[in-house]
Amino acid sequence: MLSIKKYAAIDVGSNAVRLLIATITDFENKQTNFKKTSLVRVPIRLGQDVFTKGYISDHNFKRMLSAIDAFKDLMECHGVEKYRACATSAMRDAENGELLTRDIQDKTGISIDIIDGKDEAAIIAATDLFSLVDDHQTYLYVDVGGGSTEFTLFSKGETVASKSFKLGTVRLLNTNAPQEIWDAAKNWILTHTKAYDQIQMIGSGGNINNIFKSSGKKPGKTLSYLYLTSYYQLLKSLTYEERIAQLNLNEDRADVIIPAAEIYLSAMKWSKARSIHVPKIGLSDGIIKSLYNNQEVAASGNS
Repeated sequence: MLSIKKYAAIDVGSNAVRLLIATITDFENKQTNFKKTSLVRVPIRLGQDVFTKGYISDHNFKRMLSAIDAFKDLMECHGVEKYRACATSAMRDAENGELLTRDIQDKTGISIDIIDGKDEAAIIAATDLFSLVDDHQTYLYVDVGGGSTEFTLFSKGETVASKSFKLGTVRLLNTNAPQEIWDAAKNWILTHTKAYDQIQMIGSGGNINNIFKSSGKKPGKTLSYLYLTSYYQLLKSLTYEERIAQLNLNEDRADVIIPAAEIYLSAMKWSKARSIHVPKIGLSDGIIKSLYNNQEVAASGNS
C-alpha cells in the first residue's frame, strides 16, 4: 500500500522567513521517505528591528505579512495537508510579537507559534539527526540562528543536555553580546563535555551549510577545525562587497557569516572537537518530522 502526503513548515527566523514543503511517501514494509519538494526563503531580517529597537517595524511587518500570505497560496497550490508555523528568537523578544501573530492570523488564517529555545532544540532533535550519528559516540549539536544558538549534547544516542543562548548572527551584528553571555555558553559547554574523552560536533544553519558547500566536500564528510579557522580568516580579510563578489555570497549572508563562524569555532574550541559534521537539517525539517510523528502517534492511538 502506498501513501503520499504533503506537509509544510514555516520558520519565522531572525534573519529570514522560510517555507519548506515536503512530500512524505509511505511504502508498505519500507522506510518512510521525506523529500523536500519546495523551499522558499525571504530575508526579511526581523532581528535587525528587534535587537536594536525592541519591536518589529511596520515596514518589516508588512513584508512578513506578504511572505506569509504568499506561503499560504503556495501551500494551497501544492495541496499541503498539514502545516505548522513557528517563530523563534526575534519574535520571542519583540514587544509586539504576540500582537503581530494575532494580526497575521486574522489577515491570512495562518497561526504562528512563538516557541522558546528549549522547544526549538526539541523540534530540531525530531529530525533524522540520530540516523546520521554513531550511537557509540558523543556529539555537541550546534544550531546557529539569527537571534540565538541552541546547544544540545548527545551521547550514545541519548540527549544529555540542551540549552539556548542569545548568541545569534543578526543579534551580534547589531549589538555587542555581553561578555557574560559568551562566558555562560563557554561554561555550559565545558561543564557538560568534561566527562567525555572525545567530542564530535554537528552544525546546522544556513551559514555552516554555505561554508560546507564552499569547501567542495562531498555530503557525509566533515569540516576540520583548521579548515573552518582558515575560512574564517579569509572572510575577515575581505570587505562586505568582496565577500559578495569573490565568494558569491548573497547580500544577506555576506555579513552574518562572520559571527556564525565565530560561534562554531568557539564551540569547537571549548568542546575540543576536531571536526564538524554538516547534515543540512534545521528547524523546518524538524517541524515536518514532528507533524508526521504526531500523526503516527494519533493513528496508533485510534487503532
